[in-house]
Order: sequence, then structure tokens, then C-alpha cells
Amino acid sequence: MLIAIINGPNLDMLGEREPGIYGKQTLTQVNEDIAKFAAGEGVNVEFYQFNSEGDIIDCLHNVFCDGIILNAGAYSHYSYAIKDAITCRNIPVIEVHLSNIYKRDEFRRKSVLTDVCVGIISGFSTLGYKLALQAFISGNYILEE
Repeated sequence: MLIAIINGPNLDMLGEREPGIYGKQTLTQVNEDIAKFAAGEGVNVEFYQFNSEGDIIDCLHNVFCDGIILNAGAYSHYSYAIKDAITCRNIPVIEVHLSNIYKRDEFRRKSVLTDVCVGIISGFSTLGYKLALQAFISGNYILEE
């Protein structure tokens, strides 16, 4: 099993950007932790991080994998282009947010991506990535027609 983990804008600033909200680990440390967890589960992971919306869309178009874990950052709240890119592929996507978007600013409480994803995990910091991996490993998600 191969899972692509795509991180969006400003996630390259983890560890520096608002550590009270996003944690103190850098993205490199987060990725290393996820890779170690995935290896222990017999799963291969590939990591991507883009600050540009177009680069995220290109990655969604071109990645070949069994599932995608997507933290699109602020693009989650308004990028219909990323939403359309998800629907172009027949690959299940789980949306992940480090913070609980429902306890944040009003504009962060709505994700335009959620209805084209098989699920959303929000508010569990970096554990959310591992929870999403567990969902893919177990096959415990529903693909709606």
C-alpha cells in the first residue's frame, strides 16, 4: 500500500508558526514520525508540501497511490480548484487538519473539500495523520457512489 501525504501552504513553517496551535515539531520531524509509524504498519508513504495551489492540483493529478492524506491548509476553506482536482481522480482522500477548525475563526469552520473526501480528521495535531493512515490500513472508510 502506498499513501501520499500532501501538505499545503505554510505547513513548511511548522515548529515556528504559532506553536500553541500547530505544535513545536517541524514538518521534517512530523514526516519522520509518520514514516516510522507507516513502516511499522508495512505501509509506504510519500510526502509532498506545496505553498502554491497550482502545485497541489498538479500533485493530485499526477500522484499514483492507494490513498491520499491531504492537509490543504487555508486552501481547504475556499479552493474549489483543489476540490475539482480531487474529483478528477478515483483515489480516496482523507482531509486532515492539525487544529480543530470548528473552534477557530468563523471562516475556518467550513471546508469546501470535505464532501469529496472519504473523511475528515481535525484537532488531533499530528496524530491526525496516523489516524488517517489507520483508516486506510483497516479499510475502515466508506466510498460513496
